[in-house]
Amino acid sequence: MKIRSFVLRSYGLLTIAVGCYLGLMLAGCRNDADPAAAEQPKANLKVETVHLQNVADTLEIPGRVEADPEHVVHIFAPLSGRLLNLNLTRGQEVHKGQTIAMLQSGDVAQARADFEKAHIETLRADHALERGKLLVAHEVMSQADFQEIKAVEEAAHTEQERARQRIHELGFSENGATDMTAITAPIAGTILDIGTASGEMQRSLETTSGIATVANLDTVWVTGDLFERDLGVVHPHDAVNLLFSAYPGETLHGTIGNIGDSLDPMTHAVKVRVVLANPGHRLKPAMFATLRISRPSQVQIVVPLEAVLHDGNNTEVYVPTAGGKYALRQVAIGATRGKQIEILSGLRDGEQVVTQGAAFLREPVGN
Repeated sequence: MKIRSFVLRSYGLLTIAVGCYLGLMLAGCRNDADPAAAEQPKANLKVETVHLQNVADTLEIPGRVEADPEHVVHIFAPLSGRLLNLNLTRGQEVHKGQTIAMLQSGDVAQARADFEKAHIETLRADHALERGKLLVAHEVMSQADFQEIKAVEEAAHTEQERARQRIHELGFSENGATDMTAITAPIAGTILDIGTASGEMQRSLETTSGIATVANLDTVWVTGDLFERDLGVVHPHDAVNLLFSAYPGETLHGTIGNIGDSLDPMTHAVKVRVVLANPGHRLKPAMFATLRISRPSQVQIVVPLEAVLHDGNNTEVYVPTAGGKYALRQVAIGATRGKQIEILSGLRDGEQVVTQGAAFLREPVGN
């Protein structure tokens, strides 16, 4: 009886173990039946039907403000010397003819010395010519010797005139005594850059940086990089809306004034230019800008940004399937339009897609 009881107990335990094993196997089969589908979670989901629709297309180009090169002047020293009394700051407004610095030049002293030397030689030649006239009149000097004296006198006057012109080119008078000259602003505008400081020597034929750069900012350029793929949809005289980081919520309007003829070999982009009036000089060189150019509308499917899930390089959405489940579907996305995004492929007109709560349908990591 003990042996029979032991056998019955063993058989019962074996039956229970086999039942548990079969139950686990069936549960595993049910979980692996559709790995791409997910049960509806407790989180609220929103499912919408998507349709093709006309979408207004806008091309955005990053840009920046530049001074109009036609109204930019680089100021250089007219002659060599030491710069004095330079008192400029970047952004300072100057008017045409305003003295911005003084230049003390040894060139002026040398030019005046050359003029004085030429003047003395001229006086000496004039005196020799008058004496030669008397000698010729009394037949003491030959005509050949007199002509030589006359040629010397003419050469002396020519050299004196050359020396006088040199002083005038430097901006001085031959009768003056100062070696200081004023450096003035050639146009009215804003100081963009300063290339030197008081006390520095200026070499008129060697200086590359200049004293200062002044620009008239009554008009400015807004330039942007137009990539090769967009060349076919942008044309001169197209309307442009311009936005500036410095003035949020404000939009200025202009037209494409020029599209460059050469591509940048690094970016494969050309420069586009918009010329804007700049009352009050509110737009400053180097300000960031965005150029918005309207393009022909396109027929596209768009969904909320929340509907699209990212998995590495893949973009996916959840679509409803039979039995209240949801399956992942890979899609190709296009441009972002505010809170929506274009679907280029993967969805058809009239299909349903989870537009809210899609992230809750993802399988937890490790399951």
